[in-house]
Amino acid sequence: MTVAPERIEAAVAALRPAARAASANAHAPYSGFHVGAALRTVEGTVFAGCNVESASYGLTQCAERNALGAAISAGVKPGETSMMVIYLPGSKPLPPCGACRQWMVELMQPAALVVSCCDGEATQAWQLADLLPGPFLGP
Repeated sequence: MTVAPERIEAAVAALRPAARAASANAHAPYSGFHVGAALRTVEGTVFAGCNVESASYGLTQCAERNALGAAISAGVKPGETSMMVIYLPGSKPLPPCGACRQWMVELMQPAALVVSCCDGEATQAWQLADLLPGPFLGP
């Protein structure tokens, strides 16, 4: 599904500064890839997170999951977040990993907007349902 350009621009304007600021706190000694993410609740509260790497790669925590975890820890309920912006340094935005997509499907609104941006003007945007078709939703 195509996302309206004005919706993408609004999300980037609202959340890119927080996502970029969070990326400065990333612990990325292995990849050198400092990622930040910011999400907004339906009430307008913003939560941010950064990636935290581990020498045991499976234990690495992505920025997207850290932002979602911060929101849940603050009392935000599943389905109460409407958009997320992911900031990656460099010139190419990238989509979130599969684990982050699963968390997003379980914790964000089904029609949530997810935007990836970088240092340049390039963006990639998706409605959440397009990022992970046929998700595992448990019993």
